Amino acid sequence: MAELTMTAFLSLDGVMQAPGGPEEDTSGNFPYGGWLVPHADEDMGQVMDKIFEKAQAFLFGRVTYDIFAAYWPNFPDPEDLVASKLNSLPKFVASRSKTSFDWKGTSLIQDVAKEVAELKQQFSGEIQVHGSCNLAQTLMNHNLIDEYRFLIFPVILGTGKRLFDNVEVPFTLRLIRSSTTSQGTVVCVYRPAGSLETGSFALE
Repeated sequence: MAELTMTAFLSLDGVMQAPGGPEEDTSGNFPYGGWLVPHADEDMGQVMDKIFEKAQAFLFGRVTYDIFAAYWPNFPDPEDLVASKLNSLPKFVASRSKTSFDWKGTSLIQDVAKEVAELKQQFSGEIQVHGSCNLAQTLMNHNLIDEYRFLIFPVILGTGKRLFDNVEVPFTLRLIRSSTTSQGTVVCVYRPAGSLETGSFALE
C-alpha cells in the first residue's frame, strides 16, 4: 500500500500561491508570483531531489497540473531527476472541468475521497502531491495524507491562497524532522498525530 505525501512551498503566513513565477497563478489578482525564487539555493534543490527519488506516482490539482505540464515535458535535460520522474511515472489529476490530458501517463480523478483511497491500494512507495492547494485541502478534510513536507520561506505576503483556509476538521501533527537551508528556508516534515486536543493554563 502506498503512502500519500504532500509537499508544499509556503510563506510564513501560509500562502502557497504562485511561488515559482508571475504567470503561474494570477487568480484573485495575486501580485507576488515568483516570491520563492530569490530564496532558492542548492540546499533546497537537494531536499527536492530526495523527495522526488521516493515517488512512484503523482496526484495533482488541475491548476498545478497545467503549470507542470507546460514546463516539465520541455525541460532541456531529460535525465534530470525531477524531470525524469514527472515525465515517466503515472500522473493523476483531480478535475471537474478538464477530462483529457496531453501529458503522457495522465489519468483523471473525479471522486477524490473514493478514488485516492483506491489508488493508495494500487501502488507501493509514495504517491506524491506537489502544490495543488484546493486538492490538498480536500485530502486533509478526508484524512488521506500520510506525511506533510513543508518548505517555509522567510517571506510574509499578506494575500493569496493559503493552505489551511478551508480545513474543516482541526487536527494535530507530529514533527518528524526539520532542517534549514542556507537562505533561511525551514524544511519541516510532519505526520498526522490525531485529533486536536485543548487544555487550559487557568489556576485551579
